[in-house]
Amino acid sequence: MNSVTQHLSKLRDQAIPALEPAGGARIRRRSIATAAAATVLTLASIALAPAVIAKDRHDDGHWVGTWSASPQPVATPIQINGQTVREIVHTSLGGNRVRVRLSNAYGTSGLVIGSAHVAVSAGGGSIAPGTDRTLTFGGSATITIPAGALALSDPVDLHVPSLGDLAVSLYVPENVAATTQHSGGLQTNYISTPGNFTGAITVATTSTQSYYFLTGVDVRASERARAIVTLGDSVTDGFGSTADTNQRWPNLLAERLQSRWGTSSVAVLNAGINGNRVLHDLVGTSALARLDRDVLVETGVKYVIVLQGNNDFGIPGLIHNPAEEVTAEQLIQGHRQIIDRAHALGLTVYGGTLNPIEGIVGFPGFYTPALEAKRQAVNQWIRTSNAYDAVIDFDKVLRDPSQPARLLPAYDSGDHAHPNDVGCKAMADAIQLSLFRDDDED
Repeated sequence: MNSVTQHLSKLRDQAIPALEPAGGARIRRRSIATAAAATVLTLASIALAPAVIAKDRHDDGHWVGTWSASPQPVATPIQINGQTVREIVHTSLGGNRVRVRLSNAYGTSGLVIGSAHVAVSAGGGSIAPGTDRTLTFGGSATITIPAGALALSDPVDLHVPSLGDLAVSLYVPENVAATTQHSGGLQTNYISTPGNFTGAITVATTSTQSYYFLTGVDVRASERARAIVTLGDSVTDGFGSTADTNQRWPNLLAERLQSRWGTSSVAVLNAGINGNRVLHDLVGTSALARLDRDVLVETGVKYVIVLQGNNDFGIPGLIHNPAEEVTAEQLIQGHRQIIDRAHALGLTVYGGTLNPIEGIVGFPGFYTPALEAKRQAVNQWIRTSNAYDAVIDFDKVLRDPSQPARLLPAYDSGDHAHPNDVGCKAMADAIQLSLFRDDDED
């Protein structure tokens, strides 16, 4: 194994954090599109087949995502053999019906789900009595998900609270390498002893902070319900915040929305992956390659917030791979692709400036003066180009005024790159809620 491969394996095992924006909010709204442009966008939306996935069925109510976790491959998957996986998700928006989305994106053979249930969590690995619901797939209690495919459950009646916890339990009857997961999710999940415990109140378990096969939860909500998808790396995924407390900045944004409007109809979906890059794969598929799957076809998506780029600049030095070095111009081109593809589907896209990372601990070779120059160039473009529909100046909020290339100590989780709980709150507080308000919403 050559040195690059060794580095890659090590990085995957550590689930490298990604470094991205945080922050303030300086708004530049776009002018209203012309009728001709609107026609072009409509035709483009029709032409893009993946968008069909996110459309509501006229006879099935209005659906919107309330939680998501982007799937990623794993270098050394765990084996799940005739066991139940109980996974806890923290909702952003409530509803009266629920369905779940499962993924075998990185599997090499069919994934058999022998049983699946959803319930209100009672804390830990337990569920609230009377809330357990059996999930079906086209009327069947079992499903085999082909390699690379997704599966959407049939909806079930369940009162899903906003900012509450659900437990999704999956029984995997065969010996399966869990190659599709979301690592570093900062949420304790549970893997049972052998047996089908999907409907059990409690399960005897071992714990993990990864999600396996579960990638989304949708609720049926009001007709004007809509979702924000936050696309990013470890800063968006919550690295540096406190586990099991939902202090990631997207969670805190969802709390602000509910607090501000009381019964907000805006959901917040997290599409962050630790170590993710815009232009190259590493820990997870690149942002450009996963954009359709993780963002553009999310159920009910209307807005996108993009916070990504520091990893593109720093990881080549970390893994000693000059072939993957990225210029500021190349990263800007990647951001433009995200914007253009989202606009083609009629979405509104907000750009977050890249957060400061000077002094990053534990990743030798990541930070250099050249990285800082590129970061400043990209941030200047985000602030002044008017390419994004609005700018959220995370850099301005998180930086130390006396040392602008560094995080403010009060916001530093300890590695000088990732915000702590207080920093995540500062990020969420810096986002103007009016960016997500419908014209008819008070």
